[in-house]
Amino acid sequence: MSAVAERSAGRAGSAAGAGRRPSARRRHRVPEYVVLGLGLVAAVVTMGGFTTVVNQMDEAAFGEIVAPVLLGEDPRRTAAEAYRIGRTLAAWFGTSLVAMLLVSAIGITHMHHRPDRRSPGWWFLAVGLICLVGSQLILFPIAFLFFVVAGLFALRPISEGSLR
Repeated sequence: MSAVAERSAGRAGSAAGAGRRPSARRRHRVPEYVVLGLGLVAAVVTMGGFTTVVNQMDEAAFGEIVAPVLLGEDPRRTAAEAYRIGRTLAAWFGTSLVAMLLVSAIGITHMHHRPDRRSPGWWFLAVGLICLVGSQLILFPIAFLFFVVAGLFALRPISEGSLR
């Protein structure tokens, strides 16, 4: 290789790394990605599955299959009222799932572009709270996974100057 080619290759390499400090390494947040992935899959399967199943059922099938399990055997409750309650719960689950996925996308974007910051943890704390409120405290084990991700961001060491 000629001396001119070596110098131009050296300049290209230094220009590509000029924005980074030589000692700065990008952190890989593998545990956070794994726990977050488990939480999102569990939320999609449970919340999305319930919403899909209930929205595709008619009133008679709901009263026969789901209402006794979901609402119990109450002789004062009519099939139409039970169906309305189930559809309302399915709407809550569906809306919460969409909100969780949107807020998670924001958190994942922050986690990918700035893995050394703690700010993505706040987004995943919000996802956990949305899961709790949206499922009316039913899916607290899934919300716990999102709280673990937020906790990992709070507890893992960060580089100097990256306190946000």
